[in-house]
Amino acid sequence: MAANTDTSKIKEAREHNQERYSHVVLTSHPAQIRHKTTPIQWGAQNPMERGPVVATLTNIDHRNAIGTHSGSYTVYRALATAAGFLPAEHRPDLTNTAPAEPIGPHASWWATGKSEAAGSHKLVSIDPWGAVVADVFKDYFVQGYDIRPTIAVTKAHISMFELNDAIAKGRLKVDGKIILESLDVNVTKAAVDPVWYLPGVAERFGITEGELRKALFHETGGMFPELVTRHDLKVFLPPIGSTSVYLFGDISKLGKDGVKHTVRVHDECNGSDVFGSDICTCRPYLVHGIEEAIKTAQEGGVGAIVYYRKEGRALGEVTKFLVYNARKRQQGGDSAATYFHRTECVAGVQDMRFQELMPDVLHWLGIKKIDRLVSMSDMKYNAITGSGIEVVERVSIPDEMIPKDAQVEMEAKKAAGYFTKDKVLDQADLAKVKGRALDE
Repeated sequence: MAANTDTSKIKEAREHNQERYSHVVLTSHPAQIRHKTTPIQWGAQNPMERGPVVATLTNIDHRNAIGTHSGSYTVYRALATAAGFLPAEHRPDLTNTAPAEPIGPHASWWATGKSEAAGSHKLVSIDPWGAVVADVFKDYFVQGYDIRPTIAVTKAHISMFELNDAIAKGRLKVDGKIILESLDVNVTKAAVDPVWYLPGVAERFGITEGELRKALFHETGGMFPELVTRHDLKVFLPPIGSTSVYLFGDISKLGKDGVKHTVRVHDECNGSDVFGSDICTCRPYLVHGIEEAIKTAQEGGVGAIVYYRKEGRALGEVTKFLVYNARKRQQGGDSAATYFHRTECVAGVQDMRFQELMPDVLHWLGIKKIDRLVSMSDMKYNAITGSGIEVVERVSIPDEMIPKDAQVEMEAKKAAGYFTKDKVLDQADLAKVKGRALDE
């Protein structure tokens, strides 16, 4: 506890919060359907016609969504409230929090997919108006509605030793605008929390809304009873991580015809991205994507890195490490021939990322064509092109950037259908591609 913490205020807040929670009201009960909630017309072009997403708890009469803000961090907020550090009625002061750079609105925010008749919204997993709620919904704020942003856009500098090395070797140039004399790189970055329109998410996966609701309810241990009792609530804020977007160049050019776009869509890998683990290609490929994005920005285009929180193919880091052990300890050692099989043995499925929702962020950015997609993943490519975004060129990771122990992963993925211009190994040759043992 900080030395300057006012313990009397904490005690007072704790007592007040406990008093507030002394009587539990089940919001899933039909009697809890409120008359002050605002309807959400998902996909409406005018934000006031669409209506705000209200998932706050300061006034439950106003709630029109299932779940609440901050995704997986809601548990920390509950802990802070229970301990008295956070008043339950706190409302954020949004003064000066507006986006540092405007993004949109783009036609894709309210457009449908392959045809108007299909009703397939291009955006079903994020709220495109989430960064500007204080502006577009100010009339609701005046009425006392507690509406929270689900997107934040700011500007920053990034510094990475690999980029410094690329500058030293002449692959990147200091231009004073994107790469500064200090070797820092100028970026615009956004954090995007998930906001799911349940009918649209169900449609993406080819299932009914009822099937989706029941699965979400059961597989979260009944965490959100409103999923099965409140079919009038169509919007859900799932308790999962946010998405980060790093943009290079003039972002006012996003989605403009004739402007070159380079994009890397990257799924989180804490071990490699942060700590440099060499069992996979994640950080090297991420760095390569950033380098290519910077090059495009310096040529007058726009580069984008979209970083999704889907650790371990959305299986989680514990499962991923269990799979590492299984791969290294199996008879014959770690082999490209059994790369996916060992994951399926532990997790029951090879991959749970299911990229159907991934392109939504690209549509929020207004991207209609990707000139250079820095990804070899067939799942990502199919999801992006299937959503109506054209991909001109696919960019593989350079061979010299692949760590030795990651050859197992790379050859297995190529054999499984990942994009490559190289020879794809057959099963016999895959068995010859070996990784390190655990004790090496």
